[in-house]
Amino acid sequence: MQERIDQAFELGDCQGKKEECLLIYPERVFDGVQAGRLLIVGLGKDELTREMFRRAGGVVGQKALGLKAEKLFLVVPEELAFPVDDMVECLSEGLVLGSYQFNKYKKKEEEEKRPAIKRISLYVQDGSLVAARKAVKRGLAAGQAGAAVRDMANEPGNVWTPQAFAEYGAKIAGEGHLLFRVMEKEEMQELKLGGILGVSQGSAQPPKLVVLEYRTGRKVPTLLLVGKGLTFDSGGISLKPGESMGDMKYDMCGGAAVMAAMQVIGEEQPTRIDVVALVPAAENMPSASALKPGDIITQYGGKTVEVLNTDAEGRLILADALAYGVEKYKPDAVVDVATLTGAVIIGLGHHRTGLLANNDELAAKVLAAGERAGELLWRLPLADDYREQLKSQIADLKNVGGRPAGTITAAAFLQEFVGETPWAHLDIAGTAWNYTEKPYVPKGPSGIAARTLIELVRSWK
Repeated sequence: MQERIDQAFELGDCQGKKEECLLIYPERVFDGVQAGRLLIVGLGKDELTREMFRRAGGVVGQKALGLKAEKLFLVVPEELAFPVDDMVECLSEGLVLGSYQFNKYKKKEEEEKRPAIKRISLYVQDGSLVAARKAVKRGLAAGQAGAAVRDMANEPGNVWTPQAFAEYGAKIAGEGHLLFRVMEKEEMQELKLGGILGVSQGSAQPPKLVVLEYRTGRKVPTLLLVGKGLTFDSGGISLKPGESMGDMKYDMCGGAAVMAAMQVIGEEQPTRIDVVALVPAAENMPSASALKPGDIITQYGGKTVEVLNTDAEGRLILADALAYGVEKYKPDAVVDVATLTGAVIIGLGHHRTGLLANNDELAAKVLAAGERAGELLWRLPLADDYREQLKSQIADLKNVGGRPAGTITAAAFLQEFVGETPWAHLDIAGTAWNYTEKPYVPKGPSGIAARTLIELVRSWK
């Protein structure tokens, strides 16, 4: 076998460059292990990183799909100067994400369908076996969470409705150690959640506020996660252009990321932190009953907002969820995730998620979690100066601050509803889809932020 590999190198057919592949059809790989194909993936000459192994796993996943391979035997290169558990975790994670496919609505002949990977086996030396098994579980869980976000986002708006969010919450709560409830429209009216009610009033779909709680039963900090669940955003009366409006089914990716993260949290049962998740779910549609530019609404807690642009709706539903969550659960920290502004794409492109925060320690934790998860963030400034752009002559706030610093003023709006609680905001409008091309990120929704949230909880101290 080694002779074949050496020959390929001598001929220049394979040089071990990053993500370069060499496919061999051997008689045998190891004693006792039969394989129809042997795939060797290059790592290149750069310094080894977690992302490098995640990308290598993505390459393997893509190749497995193309070859219709259902069983994989993964050999971990332990001779490399890199922690085995990190290698195994990231290879497993990338493999799941790289082999992702969404064929639910495609009608194909059976022989054309690409089967999913059904079994993954792992080879490491005995001394690394215990750590490797734990690492595989972590990697698979994170990868499956990213895939779950993609599944939710790929569903069309006529299928993935606020009710679908509620049903998904009930499902994962039944499978894991999570408490679940849904706040319906009637209760929102009693509590005066004017943002969620206002945004949804033009839609035939009633809004939902999905609540999931993970409790340790100990005296530990509480983390509040809030995800924007706008299942379709037409812009309302401030109607979006028709071109690419179909992508607005992705406006719920923040809520999907929070739900997928909670599923893993419920399964892994961390001991150092309680986690509460809120997903305000609604549709933003134009109709005779829809919010109009110039209308004034009252958010939870009593602040009034002059709605000058009904397409700046995400901040309205998030404001209610943030204010309600902070008051009811009194969290030690809050993180929200939302496809909030097109401005973040102008500033950061599709390569970084925008991060804004009122607390340096929490911001550092989120940045580190994103780094480990391979979901890079970039922190933008947030200061009182930006609030000046949100002043209204007839209400406490207006919901837009003009084109300058649009991502920052959107975050400044949200900051009004968290008080002094440490809070971080992730604007994923540029990374939730059309994300930087990677072997483990396909076209369409990326599944961004779920793995960052999972890593944040895993590493919480």
